Amino acid sequence: MKIKYDKAADVLYLKLLEAQVAESDEDKPGIIIDYDEQGNMAGIELLEASRRAENPAYVIHEVA
Repeated sequence: MKIKYDKAADVLYLKLLEAQVAESDEDKPGIIIDYDEQGNMAGIELLEASRRAENPAYVIHEVA
C-alpha cells in the first residue's frame, strides 16, 4: 500500500493495489474509490483531506 498527500491540492490518496484503475466512483462527496478491471478496490482518494483527517501528512504504520 502507498499513501500520498499532495499538500498544494489538499488530496490524500491511498493506493491499495498496483493495478490500472478501470473505474472511479464518488462514494460520498469528496471521497472517490478507484476500482481495477476485476472490480477490486484499487485506491481511495480524499479531497479536502485536511478537513477529513486530523493531520493528513502524518502517518503511523502498525502491523499486528
